[in-house]
Amino acid sequence: MIRDDVKTAQIAAMKAADKMTVATTRLIQAAIKNRDIELRTASAQPGDDLLVTEVLQKMIKQRRESIELYEKGNRPELAAAEQAEVAVIERFLPRQMDEDEAKLAIDAIATEVGAASVKDMGRVMAALKERHAGQMDMSRASALVKARLA
Repeated sequence: MIRDDVKTAQIAAMKAADKMTVATTRLIQAAIKNRDIELRTASAQPGDDLLVTEVLQKMIKQRRESIELYEKGNRPELAAAEQAEVAVIERFLPRQMDEDEAKLAIDAIATEVGAASVKDMGRVMAALKERHAGQMDMSRASALVKARLA
């Protein structure tokens, strides 16, 4: 499980005195814990690895937005720190589909659900999230689906 991998990496980083990894794994664990607390009252619980993957993808998205802002604000040292955090977080994510694999998956799902126009985008995205949630960035997938259905 990804949650266990994060804990193991944190212990190893503490022993190696890797301050960046220790700090980032603590942030990851805090974000996971917050998500667990949010879901206490939810009726449907996602699988543990799916939950952790969603949290990690959200953290990466936030950091990439920060990197962009820091670069626009001429703060390369802050952008570099955020990039280092992204590198640590990405170590725990499952392998992401490349663009060709994503297009193949989208084509298969669009054919399966009978999607013919952009009006069917919701059905395609729902099936895509259900089957490939941890394997691709859904914002990127959304653009690919829109291009496929246009």
